[in-house]
Amino acid sequence: MSTAKPHCDTADAIEVERSAFNAAFYELGLRWHWDSDTYEALAANPCERARVKAYLEGEQSHLLRAYDADFLTDAVLAAKRRRQPASAGAAPHAMPIFSWTDPRWGEVGI
Repeated sequence: MSTAKPHCDTADAIEVERSAFNAAFYELGLRWHWDSDTYEALAANPCERARVKAYLEGEQSHLLRAYDADFLTDAVLAAKRRRQPASAGAAPHAMPIFSWTDPRWGEVGI
């Protein structure tokens, strides 16, 4: 009997990780969303800290006028660690989707 994991396990793990990041952004009041393409581009860097910093510097650089990059990165990664266990327990198609299109959600920031 083979112990090799099917390819879908890797895809599922990637989706869990991406969902945990998006949940972290939502928890922190950041209007960020990593779609599959964004996550795939960032995942070229194996270090998640570097991924967050690259996104911050490339796509959210205006926040660096008010916050230190390391502070924001630490906040995102801490929130992701809090969210990842819940995401890991859900089926990939049942991952929570966070939408900032609801006008009740203003950007409150960190």
